[in-house]
Amino acid sequence: MSKMTTPICDFVNRYAESDALRLHMPGHKGAPLLGCECRDITEIAGADSLFEASGIILESEQNASALFGAATFYSTEGSSLCIRAMLHLIVKKSAKRGEKTLIFAGRNAHKAFLSAAALLDLDVEWIYPNDNASYLSCPIDAVSLDAMLKNAARKPAAVYLTSPDYLGNRADVAAIAAVCHANGVYLLVDNAHGAYLKFLPQSQHPIDLGADLCCDSAHKTLPALTGGAYLHIAKHVSGLFAADARKALALFGSTSPSYLTLQSLDAVNAYLASGYPQRLVVFADKVNACKSRLTAAGYTLCGDEPLKLTIHAKPYGYLGTELAEMLQDQGIVCEFCDPDFLVLMLTPETGDVGIKRLERALGAIQKRTAITERPPMLSIPERRLPIREAMLSDSESLPVCDCLGRVLADAGVGCPPAVPIAVCGEVLDSAALAVFAYYGITHCTVVKG
Repeated sequence: MSKMTTPICDFVNRYAESDALRLHMPGHKGAPLLGCECRDITEIAGADSLFEASGIILESEQNASALFGAATFYSTEGSSLCIRAMLHLIVKKSAKRGEKTLIFAGRNAHKAFLSAAALLDLDVEWIYPNDNASYLSCPIDAVSLDAMLKNAARKPAAVYLTSPDYLGNRADVAAIAAVCHANGVYLLVDNAHGAYLKFLPQSQHPIDLGADLCCDSAHKTLPALTGGAYLHIAKHVSGLFAADARKALALFGSTSPSYLTLQSLDAVNAYLASGYPQRLVVFADKVNACKSRLTAAGYTLCGDEPLKLTIHAKPYGYLGTELAEMLQDQGIVCEFCDPDFLVLMLTPETGDVGIKRLERALGAIQKRTAITERPPMLSIPERRLPIREAMLSDSESLPVCDCLGRVLADAGVGCPPAVPIAVCGEVLDSAALAVFAYYGITHCTVVKG
């Protein structure tokens, strides 16, 4: 590839340095309040338009496409927008008149999948894990999936999975893709936590492993501003989906995309093209060495994602929330914690100093007697209403203790981790209520009546 260009950044820099009288949005007119306003613009002449890109944004997306080896489109609204768009593309391709599109989905799907299911009126058949030690993980076995697809009364249009999951577990995407394609269905992957996987010595990116459609959150593991994300369409299906990708994104996206985020995605292209794979492999080795030392010190780690450090806290004698508080006291802020797990996300920008600081803080915590309490187990619930009908029904918020037998109307889960424990339309049984109580959820939104 020739030297990577940054057309969006270059245009905005020239505009910021000009003496233009800004009689257009945004209302700050470039005057500093935070300090970034001079580079915060709208779709003025020459700036292109995200969902109708034909100029500098198109050029930048083509740069990203070359880096990722796919037809790549930008989102300034995170992977959530990309999830809705890629499901819409599947619906448009596969929908039959008078019949809802059926998707088989791993149960640990992000809540953006649920909103997409409601908006698109999808039928969803959940894939449940054999061992649901945490609702955040859903190991999908290719052999079991093959049997599920072969025995299905109705074949789905696509299989949807999350890999890596929030705890850093990766699915065998290559095997799952082979099963999906052998059964004539598409594979969609929420790879929000794994944009960097493309740049390992041997790519572990879902698109390179056989996925058809995939989303990455650039802001999660690459040095992009919050909201920067990619929708990737594999080359082998680009002829089926790429022409409609912008319309799909526009259907759910804002007509005022952030040009600060677009500049960030543009700059990331140059960052990736200037030695990032080499820096990544060196840093990943250092993270792996850190993991080995923590394991030797008695910590129990889980997940196989190279840049995520997930501690199973109870074997060390603490709750995940306790470890998070102890690190917070040392000025170290975690990504996520719950009673069982502490999730720490590292990137080359963390640096050697950051790894050493984290390791010192964890090393100073004395191991205690293991906590043996396991989280309560979820059962496979009764589905009373479709997701869309439940989500759009009249609803009320009640204490969890008053929700036995009621139908959930809103998953009501925040981010992180944004993975619903129960799904809209399901009947809340005693097992679900026990799980809610375990994770400190005190109220549920249920269908009235």
